[in-house]
Amino acid sequence: MTDTENTGTTESAAEATTIEYDVVVLGAGPVGENVADRTRAAGLSTAIVESELVGGECSYWACMPSKALLRPAIARADARRVPGLRHLVDGPLDAAEVFAHRDYETAHWKDDGQVGWLDSVGATLYRGHARLAGPRRVVVDVPDGGRHVLTARRAVVVSTGSRALLPDLPGLAEVRPWTSREATSAQEVPGRLIVVGGGVVAVEMATAWRSLGSEVTVLVRGKGLLPRMEPFAGELVAEALIEAGADVRTGTSVKAVSRENGTVVALTDTGDRLEADEILFATGRAPRTDDIGLDTIGLEPGSWLPVDDSLRVTGSDWLYAVGDVNHRALLTHQGKYQARIAGAAIAARAAGVPLLESDPWGAHAATADHAAVPQVVFTDPEAAAVGLSLAEAEQAGHRVRAVDVEFSSVAGAGLYADGYRGRARMVVDLDREILRGVTFVGPGVGELIHSATIAVAGEVPIDRLWHAVPSYPTISEVWLRLLEAYRG
Repeated sequence: MTDTENTGTTESAAEATTIEYDVVVLGAGPVGENVADRTRAAGLSTAIVESELVGGECSYWACMPSKALLRPAIARADARRVPGLRHLVDGPLDAAEVFAHRDYETAHWKDDGQVGWLDSVGATLYRGHARLAGPRRVVVDVPDGGRHVLTARRAVVVSTGSRALLPDLPGLAEVRPWTSREATSAQEVPGRLIVVGGGVVAVEMATAWRSLGSEVTVLVRGKGLLPRMEPFAGELVAEALIEAGADVRTGTSVKAVSRENGTVVALTDTGDRLEADEILFATGRAPRTDDIGLDTIGLEPGSWLPVDDSLRVTGSDWLYAVGDVNHRALLTHQGKYQARIAGAAIAARAAGVPLLESDPWGAHAATADHAAVPQVVFTDPEAAAVGLSLAEAEQAGHRVRAVDVEFSSVAGAGLYADGYRGRARMVVDLDREILRGVTFVGPGVGELIHSATIAVAGEVPIDRLWHAVPSYPTISEVWLRLLEAYRG
């Protein structure tokens, strides 16, 4: 058997032989794929195991389908703010066409293309359920009852991701609630949809399904939406959802659910009885580590896996965890970044090369996980942030100052849309004169966030940012307004 072989045959448990690789990766989502790419590029033989679709959650039930559903909603909202165009987009979205494009973006839930890419980098794919069976040993059970036993000379990498976390509520199982998977793959528009939660999945799916015609009610246990971002981000997104016709209720929890004659009934702690055709719970994530054999190496099944900055699991010299399972930053792009760092660290250790652990921004340290995590929430308006919020910076002990400007002060914003509403904030470290964090909220701001990411990750001094001249008249001139506000 060669390292590049896509394994289609299996052996019974009694006949299974042990096959050795340098690296064995559990999970072939975008994170696991990136690990395999980096270790193969370093010349290490690599096996990767997947129990569902190669390409993972992001490709089929998260990033890609959700953004395909959201893009028409955002484009229509933008068009409605453009003189001479708004009257042409008054009608409803064509749901069938939106779904067809969503299905195209998910490759109709087929992974042939992703498998072909894995073949091209020379990784060996095993389809089946993988679990650890002691140090450096992985058993793969396949659907037809066969089994493979793999051992890793250098490293085993866990990149099994996370799953939707459902609350323990009476009647929930019988209701057949939506999670993020059903919300991004549904083929019909529910007349009424209850969304439970106030985070990214909740607000994006509320935006998408409201734009497709659902009557949407959002139930938020806390004080507002997007609690991990600056407070004004959640406030502006909530205002827009309400203006679009959604019912947003904060300080409200669901205490019981049922399905009566096909109708979902939700009872809240505020005494309300709500009815809907479907209910989406977007109330958190749990690691997919409950059945991967952690107990065979002294770890707790179902637990998050803490790691150092080279992504090696605490207390181990061979086990790595990348992506959602380490709970550092549950974002696809951040998991792929971790995969690149982990791949470089595994390759360096295999070659006996000292790791650049003394360099916090070096090739073997995932420093951005702490200091410069970017994120875009694809609502209308978009919310984009990188680094620390004001509250997080203060809690970390930094002496900081928040500088806010309204996008209405930027000529490019007015050209982009009539009545453009949005706000920008930069959090300045007063001792070092660098940026600790940046937040933008407004139409189209997702494309601004990489400039902020470069500024934060690069620790670019304020004095040097003054010489980064934004083109006129673009929305990017918000940078000049922020710097002017800081200097006074």
